[in-house]
Amino acid sequence: MTLSEFYKVWNDGCDTLMVHTSGSTGPPKPLVVEKRRMMASARMTCDFLQLKAGDTALLCMSLDYIAGKMMAVRALVRELRLVAVEPSGHPMSEDAIGDLDIDLAAMVPLQVYNTLQILEEKERLKRVRHLLIGGGPLDGKLEEELRCFPNHVWATYGMTETLSHVAMRKVNGNDASPWFQPMPEVELSVNDENCLVVNAPLLCEEVLVTRDIVEMHPDGKRFKVVGRVDNVACCGGLKIQLEKVEEMLRPHLQQPFFIGKEKNEKFGEILVLVIEGEQNKNIEDIVDNTLPHYWKPKKTVFVGQLPMTETGKPIRTRID
Repeated sequence: MTLSEFYKVWNDGCDTLMVHTSGSTGPPKPLVVEKRRMMASARMTCDFLQLKAGDTALLCMSLDYIAGKMMAVRALVRELRLVAVEPSGHPMSEDAIGDLDIDLAAMVPLQVYNTLQILEEKERLKRVRHLLIGGGPLDGKLEEELRCFPNHVWATYGMTETLSHVAMRKVNGNDASPWFQPMPEVELSVNDENCLVVNAPLLCEEVLVTRDIVEMHPDGKRFKVVGRVDNVACCGGLKIQLEKVEEMLRPHLQQPFFIGKEKNEKFGEILVLVIEGEQNKNIEDIVDNTLPHYWKPKKTVFVGQLPMTETGKPIRTRID
């Protein structure tokens, strides 16, 4: 979808529009959302970040998904100057934005990672006044590199159903925190499975029970994401959170990878290490020296490129 196509849909006189989920846990699903709720979400973000009319916003994500659509809506609601570039892995390249100063940009972690690999692009990213990073968890090394940025870097939590983010946490500066803070008018709780429950009447008509397992702060408001219910493997009766295994391996593996699972007659389910690149015998040694015995993947799959959604999330169901 182009920006002009989005504006045409936005101004078609209909109170709703169609969006699609990212497809990280299954085929992308269509979802009808109300434009008034999208506008409420946009105002919430703009107010929180104290954006004003005339500020410059960068649209560098696909308008096929909610993150891109919401950047366009924020520009409309707050009368921001919207600069749209072709979605790519290098949104801060000279060809994309030149030396334009940006007040607001939203990216997925992969775009941020790619940008940090090129000095000129990294310097442009440092000048972004508010950088929102969403669509997936921040790698520890990536977060460490962002910690010294001079402006405001935010990790965001949200999904298509919540019309972009409902919680944010500061990645850099003196107020950096590992805890997500809910946006105004958003109430959070957990159910019996420790999954996050979102009550955001301005954004969602119904209370939303997520599939994300969280740890709540003692204050009962802030939270950390532990992983997804879908990403728990039951291996020989032992429940293992896939994201926890990834967290332990990440400092030791240089290649992109993720942990998946598959059914197994003997163990019920087994862990599968899916790793990008050529077959490497050193991988087995790294796994043996890093993980507890029962957390070790019983299968390793080498692929030319990791299966990922357009928003940068691993497609764990594709491990062949």
